Amino acid sequence: MDINEAAAALDGNEYGEEGSPDLFKAMKEAGLIAIYGASDDAAILNGAEHDEVYDEVLYFTPDGLLKNDCGDDYCPYFRKLQKLAATVNVAYNDSQYAIRVSTDIPHAKFTIKEDDYSYCAGVVFALKDAVARAA
Repeated sequence: MDINEAAAALDGNEYGEEGSPDLFKAMKEAGLIAIYGASDDAAILNGAEHDEVYDEVLYFTPDGLLKNDCGDDYCPYFRKLQKLAATVNVAYNDSQYAIRVSTDIPHAKFTIKEDDYSYCAGVVFALKDAVARAA
């Protein structure tokens, strides 16, 4: 499975029924991660990782989501790691979507629906591609 196949399997699915356990298992085995909206203030990571996040900027390395174990937002060790990580931006209450996910990591896009409304613009990417880009 590649990012385009995963995005095609997610595209147009209904909020709350984004994907099957088999799809997310196949994505995990392929090292792919999907990020999409979970509510008006949370995003879901599924595939290679499963988590619920509330941040507007997420940091990834090929090992996965970078987490701050210091318990301090200004931890110098975490800030150093952030500079080496690729970023994913999560915009809540965007003008077109409740949640819009964007990134410079090579990715494929998909849309989650809620009834006839395009609820969320999500992305799928390979963790191996989650490396910092030159500014």
